[in-house]
Amino acid sequence: MSVNLRPSQALRLWQNVALAEANAGQPDLSHRQAAILLTIYLDPPPHTVRGLAARLNVTKPVITRALDTMGAMGLVQRHRDEADRRNVLVRRTIEGALYVERFGDVIISQARELPT
Repeated sequence: MSVNLRPSQALRLWQNVALAEANAGQPDLSHRQAAILLTIYLDPPPHTVRGLAARLNVTKPVITRALDTMGAMGLVQRHRDEADRRNVLVRRTIEGALYVERFGDVIISQARELPT
């Protein structure tokens, strides 16, 4: 599927989604946190702190801080890898899956309202 948007339309879509999220009272995620969350939910598991840090080209403490915030929101969970205790695995949660699905629905809804 191909989507053809002019830059102004793409920016308007991004603005409308951000406004919809702010007005809906949804948890505020930074761009980095959103990138981490979408990576966890859209890319196949397993996900590790080390792997996420490499994927986003940031340090492990950056990922850990983001996961702390998202964990407090119930969007992800962490646990030690029993096979290799040095690894911290990141798990999806039902609340996180619902958040990501709802976010996708908001994007679709806002895209449909874009002027042509």
